[in-house]
Amino acid sequence: MTAATPGLRAWLARSFDRPTPLVKQFATVGGVLAAFIILAAFDDINITNHATAWTGVALVVVSTILAVLFTVNRKLTRYSLLIPAIGILALGAFRAGTGGSSSIFAALIILPVIWMASGDGRRYILYAGVGTSIALMLPFILGLSVATTSSDWLRGVFTPLVFATAGAIVNELARQGRAQLASIRSLAEEKEKALTQALDYASELEESQQSLRAVHRMFRGVWDAVTEQSVIGTSPIGLIDAWNPGAERLLKMTRVEAEGKKFIYDFHIAEELENRSRELNYPPGETVLVPGFSALVESARLGQAEVRDWTYVRSDGTTVPVRLSVTKRVDENGETLGYLFVATDVTKEREVSRLKDEFVGLISHELRTPLSSILGYLELMRDDTDEPLSPEQLQYLGVAERNAHRLLKLVGDLLFTAQVESGKFPLDLRDVSLCEIIAASIETAGPAAAAGDVELESLGKAEAVVTGDVMRLGQALDNLLSNAIKFTPRGGTITVSVAIVGNAGVISVRDTGMGIPESELDQLFARFFRATTATRNAVPGVGLGLTITKAIVDAHHGTMAVTSVEGEGTEFTLTLPLVGTKL
Repeated sequence: MTAATPGLRAWLARSFDRPTPLVKQFATVGGVLAAFIILAAFDDINITNHATAWTGVALVVVSTILAVLFTVNRKLTRYSLLIPAIGILALGAFRAGTGGSSSIFAALIILPVIWMASGDGRRYILYAGVGTSIALMLPFILGLSVATTSSDWLRGVFTPLVFATAGAIVNELARQGRAQLASIRSLAEEKEKALTQALDYASELEESQQSLRAVHRMFRGVWDAVTEQSVIGTSPIGLIDAWNPGAERLLKMTRVEAEGKKFIYDFHIAEELENRSRELNYPPGETVLVPGFSALVESARLGQAEVRDWTYVRSDGTTVPVRLSVTKRVDENGETLGYLFVATDVTKEREVSRLKDEFVGLISHELRTPLSSILGYLELMRDDTDEPLSPEQLQYLGVAERNAHRLLKLVGDLLFTAQVESGKFPLDLRDVSLCEIIAASIETAGPAAAAGDVELESLGKAEAVVTGDVMRLGQALDNLLSNAIKFTPRGGTITVSVAIVGNAGVISVRDTGMGIPESELDQLFARFFRATTATRNAVPGVGLGLTITKAIVDAHHGTMAVTSVEGEGTEFTLTLPLVGTKL
């Protein structure tokens, strides 16, 4: 019993929340049962026509059975108003069999009338009125009595009008109730949908939080594992807010001592920051954050990746050379949150480079002397008139001379790179015309271009005059032309042009050669680097020409750029400041 009670309560709650035909039929059944109780209790109230009265009772039973069927089978619900229609006729017959117009049970007809009038539509008011009229006039229709007075006839008209009026009120109240119920259900559905969405969002949020915690744990693991590089995060004005174990190891300071207390420029040499500020040459009136800090982050602030060599100052006052990469930290809207400084200790690298340069310089000096001697004796053999050489011997001698000169040039290049690395790079500066340098280099490269069936052309006659070393600038352009000839197949074209752009003279060397892979462009100026297109096509060289060229351009306070499409060609651009100007 206890277990069944909640189920019964739920059924009753559902039934009265949205009444079923059976629930609505209870009123009619209850009215008939009450009528029988009254008939049994009072002797002066009797059934006047048993056939008619029991016909009415039978119709009530039929309508009740239909109510049960319609309740069980919801598909029949649209025919449910048939039940109160039968109920009106049933109670009309019951009234006719219990005294007709004088029956005290005439009021029972109001029960199915109200049910019918509550239907969805104004037509049910008419149905209720007509049904009531037929029920009240049923004794006359069946011939059980004869209408002898005007009140008998008016009862079949006036009472239905009253019932129809009551039905209209019920119909309107039912309509409003249905509209209100629909609104409540719609609101409930929206709330349920909102609740479902909220639960889904909460679930997604929980998953996101779990993912975020996992990412945070992984980030902390990676952050703590980086001990060979110093990684320092700062605010937009340089205050340190992140300090990894690599920074602790490199700068001899703990995270607690650094975060929120130190600025990044506190670990830099003031002179280096001042020199960099002078290089940036801020226009008058331009807003600068902190002069030293701006020198560190200017390129990153403008959205350009930059890697430069600096000197860090440790907490104990000692210094360490570092290669520093600076990047900007932004939020989802692109607003600057701060900067990230990733530094690598290059002490060992510089020591290895120094030892290598010393070795290269020493070997180069040691090689130059015997090579000069070899070339001298080869020249004496060629010029010996007492014992002239045969044509075959002269051919052999020519091969030896060419290779000796090639080796001597390589030694010269090695010595030059050693001078660049050591900072001992002498320049004989004077005002020179870029057109004259181009003309001389084209003339020098002419025989090699002709031998390789490569067309060499010059464009532009801009009178660009720069302050520079004629020999070194000519050497830089010779290197570019030599490379272009080697990398351009027969029938190709090399174009050399000069132009004035702003306060700079620009030399461009463009070829239609084999090109360079995009992924290798940033390595072109490294010593001994050779592009894969060069090694794949067996183009001779050792990878020093572009290194020397860039060193010469840098020494003249210029810039060098390269663009290339593999299989289509390459263009090198030298930009040099005009006389009396700066880039």
